[in-house]
Amino acid sequence: MTKTDPIAQVAANTEMSKKSAEQAVNAVFEALSKAMSEGEKITISGFGTFEMRERAERQGINPRTREPITIAASRSIVFKPGKSLKDTL
Repeated sequence: MTKTDPIAQVAANTEMSKKSAEQAVNAVFEALSKAMSEGEKITISGFGTFEMRERAERQGINPRTREPITIAASRSIVFKPGKSLKDTL
């Protein structure tokens, strides 16, 4: 599924023009992106939860040289599906 698929579905389900549906879908994605960048947890009832997780700096091993290396701290997005989504699958 690409971004155009939800836009077409929103347009069909709401009798909006595709241009209006695209603006609505883009607005939702922008709001979700902004919330995630601010570290907020996003819960969509019946679908799931998105949250930002911090990974601490850690030691690793370079597989080619077997030398120890330091892996920098990072942030990643984690998705946990909701119960109704799990039941659907």
